[in-house]
Amino acid sequence: MFEILERNLLAEGIWQTKVYAPRIAKSAKPGQFIIVRADEKGERIPLTIADYNSEEGTVTMVTQALGVSTRKIVAKDRGESFADVAGPLGRPSDFVSEPLEELRGKRFIFVAGGVGTAPVYPQVKWLSEHGIEADVIIGAKTKDMLIYTEQMKSVAANLYIATDDGSCGFHGLVTALLEKLITEDGKSYDCCVAIGPMIMMKFVTMTAKKFSLPCIVSLNALMVDGTGMCGACRVTVGGKTKFTCVDGPEFNAYEVDFDEAMRRQGMYRTQEQRAVAIAKERAEGHKCNIGLDK
Repeated sequence: MFEILERNLLAEGIWQTKVYAPRIAKSAKPGQFIIVRADEKGERIPLTIADYNSEEGTVTMVTQALGVSTRKIVAKDRGESFADVAGPLGRPSDFVSEPLEELRGKRFIFVAGGVGTAPVYPQVKWLSEHGIEADVIIGAKTKDMLIYTEQMKSVAANLYIATDDGSCGFHGLVTALLEKLITEDGKSYDCCVAIGPMIMMKFVTMTAKKFSLPCIVSLNALMVDGTGMCGACRVTVGGKTKFTCVDGPEFNAYEVDFDEAMRRQGMYRTQEQRAVAIAKERAEGHKCNIGLDK
């Protein structure tokens, strides 16, 4: 059993959970993920690692409560335990294996959207701890949906905020802010890393391409079972079939077929919506007639 040490609400429907998992904390690297089961009958949910502390033996995850299983995870309170937490899984970010002398000569820009801000944090933190500067753009629909801004300030060289409604920071999309930094503010970068909604990553990639800026994206949102066996995370990268959870979750953005990835992502939306409706009916004590009740 994996005890929950902290549980905090970051924004509406978005929870941060710190769990005691010393073996995972000792081995974790930026870019990797874990698989969580809320209880013994629970579904396996892959979640990107938002932070880890080998001395404390803790791993932090950020979960958006969208479906039945993620709601079970965020419902677990401090002092309770998860049935399973497995990991670390997936490939670490490429820069982890690069020589530090080369890395220190590079300038990174991270573009984070929504919940994607959480997995950006350990990457920027790792770079900061090794003397490499990185700028960060965090985007959200409105200021109330921004997360990890204070944590990011402590590790980023410069933090920029963009909100769709202009309620905080730059008024507009992260792509417009990225373009402004390069064309108007004279910023120069060697690598862009984008993590967030699939459509956001697609357009960040298109923007980066205008400036011949190498770009990396994380396709963690495609993962289902976290082992590659279910096949749900198949994606075409460089004309070849890859499995996000074993070959990624990070890939060269210019080689990703985003349209295919978005179609695959939408395949499971209807089933999850129906499962949520069934759970709600049962919680209210009604007999479910939606069609999945068995």
